[in-house]
This record gives sequence, structure tokens and C-alpha cells, in this order.
Amino acid sequence: MPLVIPPSYRATIAALATGQLIAWAALFYAFSSFVLPMQREFGWSKPAVMGAFTLGMTMWGLVSYAAGAAIDRGHGRSVMTLGAALAGVGFLLWSQVDSLWLLYPAWALMGAAMAMTLYEPAFSVLTKRYPDHYRQGITSLTLVGGFASTLSFPAVAWLIATWGWRVALVVIGVTLLCGVAPLHAWALRGPNTPSRAPAPDAADDATLHEALRHRSFWLLTTTFTLYAFVSAALWAHIMPAFVAKGTSEAQALMVVMWVGPAQVAGRVVYLWLGRYVTPRALGLWVLAGTPVSLAVFALTDHLAGLLVFAMLFGVANGLSTIVRGNVVPEYFGREHVGRISGAMSGIALMSRAAAPLLAAWLLVAVPGYREVMMVLAVLGLGSWVAFALAKPPRV
Repeated sequence: MPLVIPPSYRATIAALATGQLIAWAALFYAFSSFVLPMQREFGWSKPAVMGAFTLGMTMWGLVSYAAGAAIDRGHGRSVMTLGAALAGVGFLLWSQVDSLWLLYPAWALMGAAMAMTLYEPAFSVLTKRYPDHYRQGITSLTLVGGFASTLSFPAVAWLIATWGWRVALVVIGVTLLCGVAPLHAWALRGPNTPSRAPAPDAADDATLHEALRHRSFWLLTTTFTLYAFVSAALWAHIMPAFVAKGTSEAQALMVVMWVGPAQVAGRVVYLWLGRYVTPRALGLWVLAGTPVSLAVFALTDHLAGLLVFAMLFGVANGLSTIVRGNVVPEYFGREHVGRISGAMSGIALMSRAAAPLLAAWLLVAVPGYREVMMVLAVLGLGSWVAFALAKPPRV
């Protein structure tokens, strides 16, 4: 059998970054844009619709460890290729639903696809394949992926307005199945061995069992658990929240479109200055931006204030992804990064799974979305406190 030569480092990063852009735009950000069209057609309640997204988040958490373990065993290419293909099939199934019980299996499939495609698997693959350059690779992936919300909301709005929500779902599904899946298969060709020999201290890297005994593991997990809840609740409800404010669709799209460029701007600055900043120091700064941005969103109805929210949240959200990608190998080493990241993400994603539905229930108990956003701001502050208490185990 002839030796398969993998693409260059730059080509691999470019291909994976493109995949992240499309996968995040489709699997995470697009859902909110389909809530109102489905409610208008079927008359389903908001908690019932959000329950499907909640199931997807649950599957994301349940499958994360298995995906990470498979990557540690050298199957990163299969994991990410199959994940994109499953995502495409899920969207095609979603396009055919005519009753609520059919929506839930489609989202269960897409939740498994999230665990196999969105950021953490790509971070683990890069960390193991390019141990000398994984930080630059992670930053590059998140730099491009930061435009996912900017791409998703206007693109989905245009597809729905032009062809209706069912055709919009078919277009997204075909793009994932016939575009992203082959791209992942091409980008991750060749041997799964790293580009250099393991570091001399690789034997000192923590196993998952050892990491579980560290206080820092649980504090970091608490950090990302609270952050995941806040992020998922916000994105699942953001378009209905704009409607509740009386914001026009054009203004709402303008605001959410600025989140992506703000994410990218923060990551560009990190590209210039990141070598001087540790993941811990970066996390202390950026995680503070989330509660502040949510408080701004809750307390203002004016376009200028909402744009301030978009900028603050975008920068914080963009850089928190880099913190998450770098802090695990920084604290626990690279050898078992797939399993440790998968376990940490699996726990955190349980809160992300519950967030859309719990936020919908909270909306029944409080006067409106202003109060919901203030609750999310308090949870964001709790995420910062947990991170501040998490010290590197080796210190």
C-alpha cells in the first residue's frame, strides 16, 4: 500500500478552520432562527421546541468522552469525518419533520455530531498531531470559527425568506454531508503520529484518573459548566429576546452579526500578544467580560447599548474558547488530552443541554427576558470565580 502523504500543517489548519466555521454556524447558532417559523407552522410551545435542542446538548455531553478517547487512540480523522456526515443527515431529517416526536431524534443525532466536530475534537487532534504548534493551530481555528454567528444568522434568515425553513434545512444538511465531511477526511489523511517525538516529560502527564483527583479539574469543570449554560441559554433565546425588546429583525441581525467580528478581533490581538500571556491570566480577564455583557443586554433596549453587548460578549466568548483549548494541556499535559477534555466537556455540556429548556421554564416564572438575562449574568460571574480559584496542579 503506498504511503499516504498528509496535507501540510497550513493546509490542515485551513481545512479544519473552514469545517469549524460551517459546523458551528449550522449546529449551534442556526437553531434559534428556526424556533419561530416552526412555532408558527405547528403551534408548538417554546419549551417543547427548546426540548429538542436540549436533547441535542445532552447527546453532545454524553458522546464527548467517547470521541476524545477515540482521538487519543488515533482515530481523529474518522471521528471528525463521521461527525460532519451525521450532522448533515440530522439536518435532512429535521427538514422532514411534521410532528414534535420526529424533531427529537433528529436533534439527538446532531448532538452526537456536535461532540465529534465542534472545537474540542479539533483541538485534541491538533494537540496530538502538532505538539510544537498546537497553540497557534487552536488560535487559527477559533479565529475563523469566530465568524460562525456572523455567517449563520443572516444566511439562515435569507434561506428561510427565500425558500422557506424546510428547504433552508436541506441546504445546510447537504453542505455538511457533501462539503464538510469530505473536507475533514482530506485534511486528516496520513499517519496519526505527532510531528515530533514525545516530550521527555510526557510520562509525567496526568491520566484522566489522576486529573479527577485534582481540585483544579473540578474547578475548571465548574467554570466551563456555568459558562456553557450561559452561552447555550443566550444563543437559544437570543432572537425571541430581541422580539421581546421590540427590536426589529434588521436591528437584531445587525447586533448578532457584530458578535463574530468582535470574537475575531479579540483573537487577532491574542495572535500578536498571546506569547506574553498565560492561559490562566487570559482566562481571568476574558471570563469577567461575560457577566458584564449580559448585564448590558438585560438593561438596555437601545441599539447603541446592544452593540456594546455584542462587542463585549464577542471578545469574551472568542477568547474563552482559546482559554478552554489551552488550559487542559497547560494544566494536565498533552498525552491524555482527548480523554481529559472529553470528560470535562461531557460534564460541562450537561448544563448546556439543560440551558435552553430551563431558561424557557424560568421565563414562565419571571416577568420577562430582562430578568432571565440578569440570572445568566450572575451565573457568568460564578464561572469567573471558579476559574480564579483553579490553580495549576503542578504549582
